[in-house]
Amino acid sequence: MSHTELVVWTGLAIGLVFGAVGQLSGFCLLRGLSNATTLGDTRKLRAFVLAMGVALLGSQGLAAANLVSLDASLYATPTLSWLAVPLGGLLFGYGMALANGCGARALVLLGGGNLRSFVVLVCLGLAAYMGLSGLLAPLRLWLESGTTLTLPTPDLPRLIGLPGWLLALVVGGGLAAWAFAGRDFRASPRDWLGGLAIGTLVPASWYTTGVLGFDDFEPVRLASLTFVAPIGESLQYLMLSTGTRLGFGVSVVGGVLLGALAMAVARRDFELRAFDSPAHMLRSMAGGALMGTGGVMALGCSIGQGLSGFSTLSLTSFVALAGIVLGARMGIRGPLALSKT
Repeated sequence: MSHTELVVWTGLAIGLVFGAVGQLSGFCLLRGLSNATTLGDTRKLRAFVLAMGVALLGSQGLAAANLVSLDASLYATPTLSWLAVPLGGLLFGYGMALANGCGARALVLLGGGNLRSFVVLVCLGLAAYMGLSGLLAPLRLWLESGTTLTLPTPDLPRLIGLPGWLLALVVGGGLAAWAFAGRDFRASPRDWLGGLAIGTLVPASWYTTGVLGFDDFEPVRLASLTFVAPIGESLQYLMLSTGTRLGFGVSVVGGVLLGALAMAVARRDFELRAFDSPAHMLRSMAGGALMGTGGVMALGCSIGQGLSGFSTLSLTSFVALAGIVLGARMGIRGPLALSKT
């Protein structure tokens, strides 16, 4: 088996675990923010925060052991568009509220029979590729070119002069401590085990692409979990697979869908669900389009920036994640809050 084939099969396995755990635990940043804001239930939010801490500790541990260089990741950029990145985060977060979940959550829901998620995913993938290399790409590049700043350093450890592993111990440990400080969270193994499992998949993905995928002549691009561009790539692969090579991101997307389907069938939770009205469909379409467009501008989604990007301690990821959270909160509560009907 070649190193590229090994990466693809390992990516499929990572996706299977993500899909199964996501279907079983209901892991979702939007759901966590919504439940905490409207119901006072912080279990889902604490699960996401725990996943952030685990992802940070594991990823910085790999870097400290010199197994991977996170400087080679997409998130370690020396420049920042002060307009495109936070605006993209806002668009993604609000689109996430419109679509009732991010791209990863849509894959999990589709595996459980939610046909509404299929529409979200198609719109997300199309909008992402329009922003990457299609009709919207010139506008995105123009926006970035006029608002780009050179950062003093691409990540937080070098900015404050501390080793990444030490900062990870402090921040990651603090996040995990906050998560487990909740009594209801500690009493919900489904949530804390879900957070632990999904957080672990982030360094596992760095290891897969950075170590298993290493080759002097044909190295695999260093990447971890993210679901904006890979969903678009998956749609493209379905149409143009002849003569193209299957990559890590596409294999993860396929694995998530299959893992969620297997878990839904095993739990007897598979049920076909459709739209309640044309307005509901339009809302999902708009949410998918905003997530695709915003995710490209912000260089990632709630998983890509919230877990993978955060695990690198990239300054850009902090800005993008703040935009995503703010955009989601705008859709949950405030003047732009969305009706639940």
